[in-house]
Amino acid sequence: MNERASKEQSMSKYIHSLSQTPHRLKSRMLARWTPDQEVNQVRLRSGADMKRKLRWFDLVSLGVGGMLGVGVFVTTGPVARDISGPAVFISYMIAGFSALLSSLCYTEFSVNVPVAGGAFSYLRVTFGEFIGYFGGVNILLEYVLSNAAVARSFTEYMCTAIGVSDPNAWRVKVIGLTKGYNELDFPAVVLILLLTLCLCHSTKESSMLNLVMTVFHVIFFGFVIIAGFCHGDGVKALVEPQGLTPYGARGVVNGAAVVYFSYIGYDTVSTLAEEIQNPSFSLPVGIIGSVSVVSVLYCLMSLVLCVMVPYDEISKSASYAVAFRRIGWGWAGNVVGAGASLGIVASLLVAMLGQARYLCVIGRARLVPSCLAKVHPSTGTPLNATLFLGICTATIALFTDLEIVMELISLGTLCVFYLVANALLYRKYTLTGQNAPFHTLSFLALLSSFSLAFSLWWKLNKPWWGLTLFIAITIAVTAFFQYHTWSITSTANKNLLTSSCPSKWSVPFMPWPAAASVFLNVFLTTTLKTVSFQRFAIWTCLVTMFYVLYGVHRTYEAEEMGRVEVVEIHVTSTRVQPEKLDNVQMAIP
Repeated sequence: MNERASKEQSMSKYIHSLSQTPHRLKSRMLARWTPDQEVNQVRLRSGADMKRKLRWFDLVSLGVGGMLGVGVFVTTGPVARDISGPAVFISYMIAGFSALLSSLCYTEFSVNVPVAGGAFSYLRVTFGEFIGYFGGVNILLEYVLSNAAVARSFTEYMCTAIGVSDPNAWRVKVIGLTKGYNELDFPAVVLILLLTLCLCHSTKESSMLNLVMTVFHVIFFGFVIIAGFCHGDGVKALVEPQGLTPYGARGVVNGAAVVYFSYIGYDTVSTLAEEIQNPSFSLPVGIIGSVSVVSVLYCLMSLVLCVMVPYDEISKSASYAVAFRRIGWGWAGNVVGAGASLGIVASLLVAMLGQARYLCVIGRARLVPSCLAKVHPSTGTPLNATLFLGICTATIALFTDLEIVMELISLGTLCVFYLVANALLYRKYTLTGQNAPFHTLSFLALLSSFSLAFSLWWKLNKPWWGLTLFIAITIAVTAFFQYHTWSITSTANKNLLTSSCPSKWSVPFMPWPAAASVFLNVFLTTTLKTVSFQRFAIWTCLVTMFYVLYGVHRTYEAEEMGRVEVVEIHVTSTRVQPEKLDNVQMAIP
């Protein structure tokens, strides 16, 4: 009876909470935490602290290891064959430049908000709870989907490593399931579960394992690049059969939007802020260094693939191993299969490390069940979050084919990086500066509008003069806003209001990298297919419903009702104080 009464009471309480939804949404959606609260107060909800054992070279190796296995071995073959042609290396250049701009935004934020939440924390301290939640769950989606896709590629390359000609030989085909979901990949599941157990044990040991694998991986990349250039057909393979850009300039840009998925690993570095020694130095070096190294390697590796094999003959599965076999190096194909498998393991290790930290910090905010925020006292790792996401990733890897999720991953990633760039500008000029919110928001709206206009003009294949015009207007708007901000700051300095003036940028040339990041993220987003936007819209509806039905009520109870309790305690204590004061006064002669 007691259990039944408890359930009825809980249901009655939840129904009452739902009736308060409009009030709670108004109270919580735009609620912001300060960086000091994120660093100190919110972090205490995990119980034990994460252990600070990582240094800058750990971060560079984690960033490099997290990205390398994803981009080259998973996306290069399909994009070169069907989207960009031999110019896929230019697609990587464009995507790498955009990722570098986004990494500069992350760097600026990470210096001021050194917590494990990455984009979630950056957005929450700037735009409030709902935007932070939306960015956080989208990053989680991209991590889980990309990790599942990469794990399935591991099976393909392992087949080639031991000489099996069919990359799908180790998968179990099930008749009756929809195409794209009908090939069960049990080796991918085993790999994910083993890495999950490894990450539950220790971050430092996982980092050392990644460092060793990344060193061997870079050496392996050098072998592929040198061997490929020496024994490929050189320029002949690039220009035949239909030139460098058989799909035109738009194909190159469309390819850049797809391969952007390859750069998702660098933001993992920002999620390790609570486990880093000297984060103000190590975080910028780790983020920018890893993106720069990987961009160069991506361009060389994608170029060498098209030098070895004509783009229309590139295999979509295990592209590099098959390419070496086509030029008569069967043994090298086996080596490539083994090396690619090692790289994929390294990238999975880092990405799964980062996704657990994101979920842990979202759990601290009470937007998901708080048990996911707990840090194990002996290992110093977010154990529950690691196990939960490991199981989710393994489940998706068992069924889902790469082509189904690849563009959705890129869309979600571009959306989050777009939000982070906007948040950086708003925070610097409004929350810590002199600008009125309306002025900054107007600038951000104009920046996004002209970026969208340029993108649609490009997509509709309109004359080139329009593209030039929109770029010129975007530059002029950014320059005018910067001048306007400088004028306000100068006036404040003259009036001795320096305490409220914004601090200097930590990253050179700001705000131009952030503005360019907004522009490029909007542009690359519009080049993706319609079906990706449809799937993203469904996901957005689902996570919004979860926030309305669960997240906002949990955070309201944790934050708003908690404040009421504190106020009541304070009022009670003040009622007692006068009596004590009277006694003291009476005791004085």
